[in-house]
Amino acid sequence: MSEPARTDLSPSDIARFGADPAATFAANLKAVQDRIAAACHRSGRSPGGVRLLPVTKTVPAHILRFAAAAGISDFAENKLQEAWGKHAELSGLDIRWSIIGHLQTNKVKHLVRFAAEFHALDSVRVASALNGRLAAEGRHLDVFIQVNTSGEASKYGLRPDELFGFIERLPDFPWLKPQGLMTLALFSADTGRVRACFRRLRALRDRAAAVHPGLTRLSMGMSGDFEDAIAEGADVVRVGQAIFGPRPVADSIYWPGLP
Repeated sequence: MSEPARTDLSPSDIARFGADPAATFAANLKAVQDRIAAACHRSGRSPGGVRLLPVTKTVPAHILRFAAAAGISDFAENKLQEAWGKHAELSGLDIRWSIIGHLQTNKVKHLVRFAAEFHALDSVRVASALNGRLAAEGRHLDVFIQVNTSGEASKYGLRPDELFGFIERLPDFPWLKPQGLMTLALFSADTGRVRACFRRLRALRDRAAAVHPGLTRLSMGMSGDFEDAIAEGADVVRVGQAIFGPRPVADSIYWPGLP
């Protein structure tokens, strides 16, 4: 574990992340990795087949230096604006950024400047905007197609019945590199209903892979349900609070506007 740049911790930092955040994150990371390994073992899968994507939502940039010191180099953010600010502050670190939340077309130009991966592709309009900007930059972008498997109006993502029409359009966007499908399961204590969302995505992936050979992976599962997601075939689990601790209220952190 390397030492982070010297950073003064405020009382609120210590209350939230501990007096030694790097040690806290390293211990939490190992605990999550152990849980992933155990879930894979129960499902007859190799732990090496499941990628852990740490979600750094609401974790301040100066604290993320401790995360990097703990060996975390993949950072995922829901909001592009928050990711952009952290990327600028942490430009000296070797970090791979993923955007996992809904994207507006007017922010596409910022995403393609620094993100390696986008997990929430959900419209032809966004695909077209991304493709055009990527062509101008001369680079490709790994993408996951978001599907709303819970049927909740509050969630983004294509409806299952829209997915295959969308896949037919993918050849129009050669700068996008489709990797698989992504979903957010129902937030419920009913494990059966949660796992049904994951099974639905897996079934859609199986059909999608027959049409588009790049669509093989499943990005599904978060801190509260990633073990169930692994049991249903997840290849990527997006875990935040189990590594970085409970989050403050959603809008309690202000991020300056994009340039």
